[in-house]
Amino acid sequence: MSDALITVSGLGFSADSRRILHDIDFAIQPGEIVTIVGPNGSGKSSFLKCLIGALGPQTGTITRRKGLKIGYVPQKLHLDQAFPMSVERFLRLGSRVPQAERDAIVERLGLRDVLTRQVAELSGGQLQRVLLAHALIGRPHLLILDEAAQGLDQPAVAGFYRLVEDVRRDLGCAILMVSHDLHVVMSASDRVICLNGHVCCEGTPTIVSAAPEYRRLFGHGTEGALALYRHEHDHAHDHAGHDHAG
Repeated sequence: MSDALITVSGLGFSADSRRILHDIDFAIQPGEIVTIVGPNGSGKSSFLKCLIGALGPQTGTITRRKGLKIGYVPQKLHLDQAFPMSVERFLRLGSRVPQAERDAIVERLGLRDVLTRQVAELSGGQLQRVLLAHALIGRPHLLILDEAAQGLDQPAVAGFYRLVEDVRRDLGCAILMVSHDLHVVMSASDRVICLNGHVCCEGTPTIVSAAPEYRRLFGHGTEGALALYRHEHDHAHDHAGHDHAG
């Protein structure tokens, strides 16, 4: 489709004489939430780095819509513990936006109380919200999350992805994320792509969780967890609907 934010055709990438990605076709549309799943070593992070331009593919093409703004949340932030950096200062790095716009993101993500804290002293959950805020400043058209909730406990993971859904709803940006938290993330996705060097299967969470390729990679346990989460998710929505109706 011509309004795609990014279109990938025949992408291939190798490193140290090892083929990591091959024959990947992909596109993401405005406002879409797409999750990439795959086993360790399947090329997920390399794929994201190709999309943002940090790595150059050896084959294929990547076409980004003119003027496309991308916000990126990495797996880990490598900070020198001895180098002082307040949250407020970190949020000013690399972006020139009006103070009111920055303040709005700070309020939205509940970070007002940590602005004067050192980034190196934050808890895992606080740091992830700070990284998300930094990625959202400047209102990107596409937010890319590379296992952004890695290392958080299960309630924090669920809270983080609820926040991501709220961000998509309120800011209208598309979201592309890699995650191992399959039973949480897939249910929040419009489309899931199963990657293992190439695209094994893709579609809605229901379609992908039933695909033989997905089950070969992840087994039946994950599909069961997804089904349970979907049941709870739908049940909660049903109750919410009744509450509003009443």
